[in-house]
Amino acid sequence: MCNMTFEEPCGDNATERMDSVEKALEEVLTAALPQGCITVGVYEAAKSLNADPDNVVLCLLATDEEDVKDVALQIHFTLIQAFCCENDINILRVNNMRRLAEILEGVKPGGETMDLHCILVTTPESSAWKDPALSKLNRFCRDSRGLDQWVPVINLPER
Repeated sequence: MCNMTFEEPCGDNATERMDSVEKALEEVLTAALPQGCITVGVYEAAKSLNADPDNVVLCLLATDEEDVKDVALQIHFTLIQAFCCENDINILRVNNMRRLAEILEGVKPGGETMDLHCILVTTPESSAWKDPALSKLNRFCRDSRGLDQWVPVINLPER
């Protein structure tokens, strides 16, 4: 007989697991970027989700401390989360937008900073994407939902 609990793991094992998930997220983003599989921005993400939700493999909702009080942004997040849940798209909340900008080279060619509040990772058109880091993130999201954490939070470490 298997006893399951809904307690979060704690201690060194949980820390190692989160470090592993954070590293997997960085790997997925750095692999997807040169393939053109990243959609950045709340508006652009909404358009992409509407056009082809089956192509989206991961949705990141990123904030910093000051964004928590932005009601309009939180409404956008709620709508995107609902759409992603309805379409079985894994969602992660990411803290540390500065680190996210470093990973994604967060400046547009004209020198304008990108809206990194919502980022979609899509599959390349050429093939089905089989990435071990993406599989690790998918497993983390699935395990989190099993613990009633529908939108788990990842804190990207500084470099």
